[in-house]
Amino acid sequence: MTRTNNHIDYVELAAEDLGVVKKFYSEVFGWEFQDWGPDYISFSSAGLEGGFRGGETPIAGSSLIILYAEDLDASEQRVAAAGGEITEHHEFPGGKRFHFRDPAGNVLGVWTIFEASE
Repeated sequence: MTRTNNHIDYVELAAEDLGVVKKFYSEVFGWEFQDWGPDYISFSSAGLEGGFRGGETPIAGSSLIILYAEDLDASEQRVAAAGGEITEHHEFPGGKRFHFRDPAGNVLGVWTIFEASE
């Protein structure tokens, strides 16, 4: 992976149970994981590399990680089927998105571009 100066390079999230988040994100988004001991897993195939710190409870904050999906409805269905909780829906000029809470309690968003004629 190429590193770019002053760009976001890595994202970490908290999770009490690493097995639960590994199963959720691999099923829903096809992410791949590497175990780094009992309390850490890293992920790839997500557009940006990152990891989950095990044994920690996520705390809701002001930052939001947003994924892109070509088929927003299909992504929402996969999130719900895998045990994610849909928490919000938004439409805005040129796009729409939903927010979800993963099984560990982290809140993320998924968005897509759409034309006004849709």
